[in-house]
Amino acid sequence: MYRGVIFCGGGGVRSQEQSVTSVKRMMRCALKGGVCVASWGGDRRSPAVNPSSSVRMPTGNGGGCCSGLRSRAADLAGLEMASLRGGVGGLFRSSPRYGRLQATASVDPEDVPLEKVQVKSSGHVLPYVGVACLGAILFGYHLGVVNGALEYLAKDLGIAENAVLQGWVVSTSLAGATVGSFTGGSLADKFGRTRTFILDAAPLALGAFLSATAQDVRTMIIGRLLAGIGIGISSALVPLYISEISPTEIRGTLGSVNQLFICIGILAALLAGLPLAANPAWWRTMFGIAVVPSILLAVGMAFSPESPRWLFQQGKVTQAESAVKRLYGKEKVTEVMYDLRASGQSSSEPEAGWFDLFSNRYWKVVSVGAALFLFQQLAGINAVVYYSTSVFRSAGIASDVAASALVGAANVFGTIIASSLMDKQGRKSLLITSFSGMGASMLLLALSFTWKVLAPYSGTLAVIGTVLYVLSFALGAGPVPALLLPEIFASRIRAKAVALSLGMHWVSNFFIGLYFLSVVHKFGISTVYLGFASVCALAVLYIAGNVVETKGRSLEEIERDLSVVD
Repeated sequence: MYRGVIFCGGGGVRSQEQSVTSVKRMMRCALKGGVCVASWGGDRRSPAVNPSSSVRMPTGNGGGCCSGLRSRAADLAGLEMASLRGGVGGLFRSSPRYGRLQATASVDPEDVPLEKVQVKSSGHVLPYVGVACLGAILFGYHLGVVNGALEYLAKDLGIAENAVLQGWVVSTSLAGATVGSFTGGSLADKFGRTRTFILDAAPLALGAFLSATAQDVRTMIIGRLLAGIGIGISSALVPLYISEISPTEIRGTLGSVNQLFICIGILAALLAGLPLAANPAWWRTMFGIAVVPSILLAVGMAFSPESPRWLFQQGKVTQAESAVKRLYGKEKVTEVMYDLRASGQSSSEPEAGWFDLFSNRYWKVVSVGAALFLFQQLAGINAVVYYSTSVFRSAGIASDVAASALVGAANVFGTIIASSLMDKQGRKSLLITSFSGMGASMLLLALSFTWKVLAPYSGTLAVIGTVLYVLSFALGAGPVPALLLPEIFASRIRAKAVALSLGMHWVSNFFIGLYFLSVVHKFGISTVYLGFASVCALAVLYIAGNVVETKGRSLEEIERDLSVVD
């Protein structure tokens, strides 16, 4: 066992050669058990310095080890280090206040890689995240478009008096999404993330076209089924792709963008319904609009880089390096490739099958993912999205479509706030806050429909309670599960485990969409809302005891910490 400590001081970098020499000297010193205090351009102390008399030096802009390695010295030192056998990259942990690095090695120094040096990214991830989020927009749009259009399409298709067929128009897309979510994981593993996006554009576009041109309920249901398959695939694929291409330091923010664009899609669908009162045939245009982003998704993904992690898993190391260059810049290639190797993705372990998800090794973490989506749906969010128009009308709101649009706007606003907090507050705390707020809002809604003293204000309270509920949902319960799942699942099960969890999402979503109105008619809206509030309370307890925090940690670090050996 070798153990050493490196102390980094300030000072200017006197020469490039000296920088490289200093780095090498400090690394060797640490590995041999000594202490090395170095100042770029200043004097250097012998490794014989007594560790107990160490002096901590704050890191600043002077170009000390902690900052200098990320500037001029990093480029040269990184190249020199890359040629050595092994490396210490992942063994270093820096103090947030002082320029102090510790290295602990249990292997021969010559086998420890020295190439993992963090440098600033010069790549461009955002355009590719934006392309992927077209799938999130379509997800939200196809979910929300039926909200305002249902009454009008029911009259045109002759099912205005048939509540069961109307329920099938709403829920068929959810059944398709269940199939699509399970299929998406296998397709993503087999063909890659970008090719699966391109394949997914076909059912999305065709489903939208058939729905827009339907002359009977059968064609409408087929169109909704195809669109559902498409959004099911994209629901698994978008968060998976974004998590795998996002830099660690902003992965939470970019991951929450997925939910933001789902909300934007829902809002767009609700706003698209505003002309319906003046033009009842407008519902066809509402469905047809979705063809355009479907085509743009396919075209955009044809020019987007594949996930480096997927390429590395397939043994396509050169292509993985090229993808890293496009995403983060050439400066990050060494660091990212080291992370991929360190995570064990280059092992000979075969790709996980569906039954592996239920093994002792993975079931605990997979069950967390499934439970989060189950709580998300049983807490009532999609009942609010699908039927807010009907609920507002029954509460006496004059402009029910406008009230539903307000709900969509609240969803977008809350998600924007969540995006700014995701990498600061953390995933777990946002989940607990979110479900607590949702439970309180549902309790308010239940009381507004129960207490006679509140009857004169029931309409106003219905809108306020619903908006507060959606805001609370958007703060955590909405964006966090889709972000957290790709983070906590091991690379060899990631696509399938995300698909399984989203399958739970769509199954519960399907039954809520199909039976919500029937349950309301039987038990009353107040009782249903009390049930949703109870689910929120259970969710808070479950999250507090089972969910791990992942902010600020790379996917590889999380995988190593959560991995369980059979």
